[in-house]
Amino acid sequence: MKLICSKSNLLNGVQIVSKAVSNKTTMSILECIMVDAAKGNITLTANDMDLGIETIIEGEIVEKGSIALDAKIFLEIVRKLPDSEITIETDSSYKTLITCEKSKFTIIGKSGEDFSYLPVVEKEDSIVISQFTLKEVVRQTIFSISDNDSNKMMSGELFEIKENEMKVVSLDGHRISIRKIELKEEYSPKKVIVPGKTLNEVSKILPGGAENLVTISFTPKHIVFEFENTTVVSRLIEGEYFKIDQMLSSDYETKVKVNKKELLNCIDRATLLVKEGDKKPIIINILDESMELRINSILGSMNEDIDIEKQGKDLMIGFNPKFLIDALRVIDDEDVELYMVNPKAPCFIKNPEESYIYLILPVNFSTVS
Repeated sequence: MKLICSKSNLLNGVQIVSKAVSNKTTMSILECIMVDAAKGNITLTANDMDLGIETIIEGEIVEKGSIALDAKIFLEIVRKLPDSEITIETDSSYKTLITCEKSKFTIIGKSGEDFSYLPVVEKEDSIVISQFTLKEVVRQTIFSISDNDSNKMMSGELFEIKENEMKVVSLDGHRISIRKIELKEEYSPKKVIVPGKTLNEVSKILPGGAENLVTISFTPKHIVFEFENTTVVSRLIEGEYFKIDQMLSSDYETKVKVNKKELLNCIDRATLLVKEGDKKPIIINILDESMELRINSILGSMNEDIDIEKQGKDLMIGFNPKFLIDALRVIDDEDVELYMVNPKAPCFIKNPEESYIYLILPVNFSTVS
């Protein structure tokens, strides 16, 4: 095999597919990127058996062929070569010569015979949305998945499609994030659980243009994302997602409207007094026209008042400040509305259309010094 392409094209392609290279495997072939120039295109592929990414890059194929190269070494070599044309040549013993200007690297590749290409997926249903929308939806929900693998369901996100609406849900046992987006067409009902790792990686490699589209296809066991010259195939998490509808009560005793930036900055300042790993709640005392926020820790204490519009009863309630910060950071509205029932019941942050809903469980602060 012999091919020539620009450093920028090759580096971009290698960086995209390297997101699917396995870090923990006994199969060395899964630590490789497959460079395939056998069928007229230069295709790069990586696959860790749960997540597979394939991308086509521009370049000249001088001699057809394919080679599997160690992903880590290949990426570092390409990254550090001059900004010029790169030539990759292989011989029958899989010895690979990578040249760029006056630099020459020789590395030993592997046959692609044992490499697992992306599974051929019979796509049953597809939806089309803008890359920007998908990136935003992931950004606004991914923070509340669980990073603990003991509950597989919590390490993924629910994608539910009904007619012309897509709902994305994540939860970790302390909070729930929900985003709803309107689709341009109506689609048949779908409910799948997508691994958080997949969504994180797709979000990183999506260019994210508002005018550019991504096609999402579903099968009983896989989800496929197609955009630009890239295809991402991921296994789904199997099972029934949590029934969250019964948790989403619309009852409230106290409703607060507050400037988002002011509230976020205030909570952010309060966390200066909390050491990492410390579980100190921020206590919010809601009165008629103001909301007092205070925090006490071994480092000191802080009190601050914020102007609010309030409906309903006065209330004192405590929260993990990180959970409030995570939700407020991803909301784009100037003002936010908080709905509460009592100090033991969840707080809802949502807009009137309910295109976003963040449920946060309070913490018991009476027993915390």
